[in-house]
Amino acid sequence: MKQLKGTYAIILAGGIGSRFWPISRANRPKQFLDILGTGRTLIQEAYQRYLQVVEPENIYVITNSSYIALVSEQLPELTPNQILGEPLGKNTAACVAYAVNKIADIDDDATLIVAPSDHIILDQNSFIKQIHTAHRYASQNDALVTLGLKPHRPDTGYGYIQFEPKEASIGINKVVTFTEKPPLEMAQKFMESGDFLWNSGMFIWSISSIQKALDDFLPEMSKTFAEGRGAYNTKIESEHIQRIYSEINSISIDNGILEKAENVYVLPSDFGWSDLGTWKSVQEKMDSQEDGNTILNVNLEAENSTGNLIASDTNKLVVIKDLNNYFVIDTPDALLICPANQEQEVKKVSSEVKRKYNGKFN
Repeated sequence: MKQLKGTYAIILAGGIGSRFWPISRANRPKQFLDILGTGRTLIQEAYQRYLQVVEPENIYVITNSSYIALVSEQLPELTPNQILGEPLGKNTAACVAYAVNKIADIDDDATLIVAPSDHIILDQNSFIKQIHTAHRYASQNDALVTLGLKPHRPDTGYGYIQFEPKEASIGINKVVTFTEKPPLEMAQKFMESGDFLWNSGMFIWSISSIQKALDDFLPEMSKTFAEGRGAYNTKIESEHIQRIYSEINSISIDNGILEKAENVYVLPSDFGWSDLGTWKSVQEKMDSQEDGNTILNVNLEAENSTGNLIASDTNKLVVIKDLNNYFVIDTPDALLICPANQEQEVKKVSSEVKRKYNGKFN
């Protein structure tokens, strides 16, 4: 399919990836790692994906200022102006507001595709078709469009989107509710109901639609970013961004806008998606050995053991015996051994380690 004209892709790449501890660290988080052993890091995979959708000069990356060098190293095709550095992490609403103001300074009639850098998309052709469908609706209507995925397990780590069964347009349904990371019992009911989707965190909207939403629902943030007009895409942009980020609140785009707006729509999609949010999601996307264990960068000797994920960045020999359904994640200075059914606890463990050891293993 042809690339979309007047369209910009904004790749979000500022997260720390603490649920991938101990391999994902603050100085080199998961988006800059080749998690699945494909030969390309997650952010490189994302860049290649959006090259099929928009012109290369229309791909922008927003990240923490401390990761600008990493982005430049892994995506040397980007100019410095295509890398947006955030001085502080203020969640996704700030990312969107920054990108909207920067792109509006270039083309205020543009349509934006906003997507995280740490996704895996197995069916690229289907993905591109879905993006085109969502883009067509978002560019022709005052609509905030997201891509939703049919849940295949009651996962408590995802947000859920309830949608009206009657289509508003071909393939497009109006959103009824957003629910952020529900408890297990609720997630089970959502999955069984058939009218809930996982929130992929991928959005398509026109500059005018998202700017109006920012004005309506996050007016203080919107006004603060607007005060930087004239500075975007100039040498003094970073100076203004430093001031702006010191003044704004931290809130997600879901909580700040999508849960409140009336013009939110979803495209139910299926293109082999995973947000690679946990070690379990990595295990699901990799082929297991005959014994049922999954390995990444290790030589494994397993006796009476199955259902384990064994990963390392040291290529060492790992021997396990009588171990089932565990994650064993090895690095030169830290080792994580965790039951697979407690995947969501890794983030808490990472935070506790950071606190107890004063950031030494962060």
